[in-house]
Amino acid sequence: MNSVHFYIKYSTRFGESVHLRLFGKETEPAIIEMKYFSKEMWHVVLTAVELENISHYNYAVTKTDGELITETETKRSVLPWLSSTAGLQVIDTWNYTGEYENAFYTQPFEQTLLKGSIDEPFRKNPETHIAFLVKAPLLAANQTLGLLGSSDAFGNWKEKNIIRSTKMNDWFCFQVESDAFHNYSEYKYVVINNADGEVVCYENESNRTLPAINYFNITTVIHDGFVHLPNNSFKGSGIAIPVFSIRTANGLGIGEFCDIKPLVDWSKNIGLKLVQLLPINDTSATFTYKDSYPYAAISAFALHPIYINLELLAGKNINKIKDILDRKEQLNLLAQVDYVEVIHLKWKAFNILFPLVKKGLSKDKAFNDYLNSNAHWLKPYAAFCYLKDKYSTPNFYKWDTNNTYSETEVSGYLEPSFTDFDKVMIHVWLQYHLHLQLSDAVKYAHDNHIVLKGDIPIGIYRYSADAWFNPALYNMDAQAGAPPDDFAIKGQNWGFPTYNWQKMKEDGFAWWKQRFEQLSLYFDAFRIDHILGFFRIWSIPLHAVEGIMGRFVPCLPVYNYEFRNYHIAFDENRFCNPLITEDILYNLFRQHVQFAKDTFLDIRGEEYYIRDEFKTQQQVEQWFANQSGLDTGIKNGMFDLISNVILFKDDKEENAYHFRINAHDTYSFKYFDDHTRNQIRQLYNDYFYARQNDFWRKEALEKLPALKEATNMLICGEDLGMVPDSVPGVMRDLGLLSLEIQRMPKDPTQQFFNPANAPYLSVVTPSTHDMSTIREWWQENTSNTQTFYNTQLGRLGQAPYYAEPWICLDILKQHLFSTAMWSIFQIQDLLSIDGDIRCQNPEDERINVPADPNHYWRYRMHLSFDELEQQEGLNNKLNWLIKNSGR
Repeated sequence: MNSVHFYIKYSTRFGESVHLRLFGKETEPAIIEMKYFSKEMWHVVLTAVELENISHYNYAVTKTDGELITETETKRSVLPWLSSTAGLQVIDTWNYTGEYENAFYTQPFEQTLLKGSIDEPFRKNPETHIAFLVKAPLLAANQTLGLLGSSDAFGNWKEKNIIRSTKMNDWFCFQVESDAFHNYSEYKYVVINNADGEVVCYENESNRTLPAINYFNITTVIHDGFVHLPNNSFKGSGIAIPVFSIRTANGLGIGEFCDIKPLVDWSKNIGLKLVQLLPINDTSATFTYKDSYPYAAISAFALHPIYINLELLAGKNINKIKDILDRKEQLNLLAQVDYVEVIHLKWKAFNILFPLVKKGLSKDKAFNDYLNSNAHWLKPYAAFCYLKDKYSTPNFYKWDTNNTYSETEVSGYLEPSFTDFDKVMIHVWLQYHLHLQLSDAVKYAHDNHIVLKGDIPIGIYRYSADAWFNPALYNMDAQAGAPPDDFAIKGQNWGFPTYNWQKMKEDGFAWWKQRFEQLSLYFDAFRIDHILGFFRIWSIPLHAVEGIMGRFVPCLPVYNYEFRNYHIAFDENRFCNPLITEDILYNLFRQHVQFAKDTFLDIRGEEYYIRDEFKTQQQVEQWFANQSGLDTGIKNGMFDLISNVILFKDDKEENAYHFRINAHDTYSFKYFDDHTRNQIRQLYNDYFYARQNDFWRKEALEKLPALKEATNMLICGEDLGMVPDSVPGVMRDLGLLSLEIQRMPKDPTQQFFNPANAPYLSVVTPSTHDMSTIREWWQENTSNTQTFYNTQLGRLGQAPYYAEPWICLDILKQHLFSTAMWSIFQIQDLLSIDGDIRCQNPEDERINVPADPNHYWRYRMHLSFDELEQQEGLNNKLNWLIKNSGR
């Protein structure tokens, strides 16, 4: 055989082109231009020799504006038919990435949840004239597919003549020996019972027909896409809990990786299918309570030593740390995690145990294999930790040496001849045992048919091993955060550097791909924290403290001439500098107004100006850090005065500007006349809600498709906040699950979101770790509660002041019976339906307060999972609910 013909059905517009992508040993696919063949059909011919080392292939389309769209298919192959003596042609169906069926070929379903049907494995029939391949991910284990059609070759629609399938990877394969069919034959796939061959159902759409091309004297392979069956798709439910919040008798005052096992047991007992965790990376920057923040890791790869179990680590040396283990009972009785005490105790144990085992590490093959396979992140991490401890700060700019990463020097740190070899190697040893303990828990979860969902923070810690190792990947002169919302009215400043996406793109986003690869060792699915950051990030200058001083990057600016086009008299000084009047000063400082004038301001003529030493929020923050006894309202007043502007100047382009978020709420805005205010509002709305949409869409499509293609994990995006109009479409096209929260509707005209209206590819939840739980929220605003009670729960009359168990139960039911693929609940919300079991004070259940950058993350369950296993009433109720909801 000399040639192979490829056909793909895809309807293009004038100017668009279609490409065949061949995947082999190279990291990047070979791209082959195709030619327009006929209506909705593109064609290219290759030689068999060109395909010998190709494992699989798929297709891509280049739009007229240069945008590249790739399909998601990864399992098409022509290898079984390349030896055919006749010619070969393959006719393919475009696999739209947003098809919901594609989700069932991701890691959680392939490896844990869906066992698939029991089929005869594929064996090539040398007499095959035409082969049909189709996917059907949701068949029951006792079902398979058959093929039936209008010609003799297809059984003439007689069920006794059904062609049975074999299984080839994800494909159900039908090999037809006879050429006794017609070009216009019609056919359908049917679901049949594996045991007796009885027909269960037919495809529910119109009959399929063969494309009008030659089928004689050539072997034909048809990839027919997905079987058309009723959408009675999989629905699952899960539990969300940070590892540190898990309470068992085994932990040392904190949840540990081995405690995932009793969590899995309880989840399985009540019928859940998924466990979702917060980030588990090492945050040991200062060894203070501030390290409890799980989104500020000193490594995007390293696991947190606080989650290691000391008994398992110690093994036969357990008596050496008896004094430390004697603290277990006392720490386990604490209502909350004492992060500082726990991490210090564990490091005390680590320093006792490591000298006892270090000599054997050089001969431990498993240990050395782990070190070698993870060297790309593990060596820089271990060196960073050593230097961080040596200089008592993670801020590598303040180190006496090694401010800049040196590959040669770091490699020397892991040589036994290095003076402080033990202080470096202890970190490698800990990571190895953390890997072993977590991997054991993961296997246990999978053995019990529970999938694990992780969490990828959008940012990296400014003083982390990642930033030290490769600072060019990050914009170290910026701070990432979020614009204001109902939970943080002045925005959020996370302090993380933003990503240098242009630099990351140069090597095909290698850092992200390595990160996904590491995450997939432990998780089947993951949540992308703040997926909006892949469209644009809220970037705050280093001189600012509050998130409200940020702007979106990248972002198309407004220009001074646009103000004139809107009939606005443009004055850069008036728009870009704080407006200061006597009234404004009184409103900001009240009884402290004279102190503020004397301390922070100058007066020139009749106008006030902020002194040079107080022009930025960072300068004000530093000044107040050296004062004592001053009212914090004065500092906040200065912050508000500095942010009392309409525009920020673009830092690269002349006459270009960016609107301050919520500029219409500033005193500066209120001092304009009615005409100017109305015109500014129009330009403001255009800037934030119109001109950026296509721009941000293209930004996301430069990153997300490449990252999605790099992993087979199921990806869920946290798409909350100020969501651009382009986000839902991009997520839908890429098959990314959205996050839907009842009290945070994405439709600005709605007060609440109804879970019954959730898209299938989504996760619904009544609360997240960044929010109050159902019970605490219920008491926050009685007006909102009353509206929710009447409109969402459909109850008449006055709403109860407290979220009674039956109210919490109603809310859980709404989510369980929703249309979403997944409904996931915080443990606090699951326990809330039982008045005897739930925590007495709802405020004790809060995990995080986003508006507080110094929040202490220390929530612990008030019951252990051992105790929960004994609560038959609650467990039976939850099990009944989950089972009857079809989850």
